[in-house]
Amino acid sequence: MNTLRLAGGRVLRPDGRVTEADVTIDRDAGTVLAVGDDAATATGGDRDVPSTPDETLEAEGSLVVPGLVNAHTHVAMTLLRGYADDKPLDAWLREDIWPAEAELTPDHIEAGAALGALEMIRSGTTAFADMYFAMDRVADVVDRAGLRARLGHGVVTVGKEEGDARADVAESLAVARDLDGAAGGRVRTAFMPHSLTTVGEEYLREGIAKARDAGVPIHLHANETEDEVDPIVDERGERPIAYAADLDALGPDDFFAHGVHLDGSEIDRLAESGTAVVHCPASNMKLASGMAPVQRLREAGVTVALGTDGAASNNDLDLFDEMRDAAMLGKLAADDAAAVPAEAVVEMATAAGADALGLPGGRIEPGAAADLAVVDFDAPHLTPVHDPVSHLAYAARGSDVRHTVCDGEVLMRDREVLTLNAERVRERAAEAAADLVDRVGGE
Repeated sequence: MNTLRLAGGRVLRPDGRVTEADVTIDRDAGTVLAVGDDAATATGGDRDVPSTPDETLEAEGSLVVPGLVNAHTHVAMTLLRGYADDKPLDAWLREDIWPAEAELTPDHIEAGAALGALEMIRSGTTAFADMYFAMDRVADVVDRAGLRARLGHGVVTVGKEEGDARADVAESLAVARDLDGAAGGRVRTAFMPHSLTTVGEEYLREGIAKARDAGVPIHLHANETEDEVDPIVDERGERPIAYAADLDALGPDDFFAHGVHLDGSEIDRLAESGTAVVHCPASNMKLASGMAPVQRLREAGVTVALGTDGAASNNDLDLFDEMRDAAMLGKLAADDAAAVPAEAVVEMATAAGADALGLPGGRIEPGAAADLAVVDFDAPHLTPVHDPVSHLAYAARGSDVRHTVCDGEVLMRDREVLTLNAERVRERAAEAAADLVDRVGGE
């Protein structure tokens, strides 16, 4: 057995307690072997925990937390970070983002995905969901970086001829079939129509039916803005989530991004179906999309995860920022300072994210996936430590992450990323972004 030990720190337990304990990992299995004296039990009896591990990561003065889960992003949009700011969603998409995306090449997407992977590893994220293009290249990046991901080709049929629209649906289904299980099982897939308004009904019905036959989850944007809600209400006389139910797009393996403009009936439908919602507070604020009813969703029993959305509308992939934004915005939305407390947003960024994506991770306990981040609390902005969970939500930053581990493998040790050449990744991304802007004809 090849073992890794995170030694000398404190550990965030699944019940929210923080205790002093070493975490021992079985690197061959990619799972947590023991937390302190609590050891995993395998078929045939207790598994031996070696007194001397093969490798040690020092965690003194630090908090060991589950690896963070970015449950909705468009990771290659790192190339468009700062490219088009301060515009509402519809104009931003149609005037800036979609024209730029029309010029993307697979090389651009790979370069942008690698930059995003580097950023996520450095800020303690070990798993993410990505809706974009050239997903075979993104899967290659996930493999090299050592991360986990739920990947899907984003389908948009508005403005396309019928043949092109059907080809887009077919590509998303093919990606879901062909890439599932890539990167040694760390890549899973989904059918990903962009939204209920950017994909025509006949294509939604066709694609969702085929995804259901194949046992593939559904991921899409829903109720992000009023402009996504009103056309469905006007044309169909029903709310978007009712429309999604009619399409058979709701289920316990499915997850929808945003959910900003949900009414009570839609929240109930989501809860009854087990469909998760991914809250993207920074993007929703920047695009003035509104404030999602996170407290109401959680009280109804909906699994609520956290996502950054793309770096073009955030403008980073740091989930610590997202936790703080979610807590602050949740209180404003509920008009209640007690709403969306620290422990809730930490859960949203870890266990709830893993549950929403159907991926391992999110908890530190014997037998769980060894996806971990070590947050260094030796900084002025994290002193004193009255409540470490409060610090995770309100004070910590991605730059406070000292080590990142996924599937038992060390991706970052003492703030040095081991799986990617950081300098080369940044150079390639800068070159790709410059080339993309030249192709679009921008400045």
